[in-house]
Amino acid sequence: MKRVVLFLMTNLAVMLVLSVVTSLLGVNRFLTQNGLDLGMLLAFAAVIGFGGSFISLLMSKPMAKWSTGARVITNPSSSTEVWLMDTVARLAKRANLPMPEVAIYDGEPNAFATGASKSSSLVAVSTGLLQSMTKEEVEAVLAHEVAHVANGDMVTLTLIQGVVNTFVIFISRVIGYLVDSFLRRNDSESSGPGIGYMVTSIVCEIVFGILASIIVAWFSRQREFRADASAAALMGTPVPMQNALRRLGNLHTEGLPQNMAASGIAGGKGGFGALFATHPPLEDRIAALAGR
Repeated sequence: MKRVVLFLMTNLAVMLVLSVVTSLLGVNRFLTQNGLDLGMLLAFAAVIGFGGSFISLLMSKPMAKWSTGARVITNPSSSTEVWLMDTVARLAKRANLPMPEVAIYDGEPNAFATGASKSSSLVAVSTGLLQSMTKEEVEAVLAHEVAHVANGDMVTLTLIQGVVNTFVIFISRVIGYLVDSFLRRNDSESSGPGIGYMVTSIVCEIVFGILASIIVAWFSRQREFRADASAAALMGTPVPMQNALRRLGNLHTEGLPQNMAASGIAGGKGGFGALFATHPPLEDRIAALAGR
């Protein structure tokens, strides 16, 4: 329930901020008496598309802490916490990164990395993962998450999401306007967009949004392969990462909140669902590490 409330509150806050911004910039007035102002519409779509993505990125670290209950380790109170801090510090140094925040949260086996920049990142592991894996396997998972930070994957995915969001909003409203104009071609008295514009725009946004999510998911899967390979380089061998992935395949993993799904170590689906999966199937990741 906490995750659902946070998700809804975050999205409402983002919508409110973007609504105010578009009003202040005046880019929400793309429907004019002379028709559709394409330049204004593109600016509006870019503000909404990129604005939503970057606000989510900036909020990603605090939202991750709140939604998972992750506890940042400031003063290690156990040998496990000391080992975690030392391991992440060693991996970050190898990757030429500032030390990320390190956190532990209660839950089934999983781990994630998030943050708006390389200098403000968070690496978190679940208690379930720590209890289910050997230290070498946990280190490989940590290397994978550190690799995400080093590769700038959070920012890259945000940019991709912003681009596809912009095109979804722009194209949906252009089609909505054209359909509405066609339906009202013999109506010379009415002015402004009609119900055809609103309905068509909403339907197109849903359809194109689904197609866009397939594109974003594909890019997300490619970054997982890259993070696996980078983790193997940080470890000096692909074997620990392969072992960690095999271990994950035999465990019951818990999905992260929807807004963080692409950040976790676990994931991957087969069949039609693979088009929308943020992670490749584990067997494909293991095969890629083996060079097959």
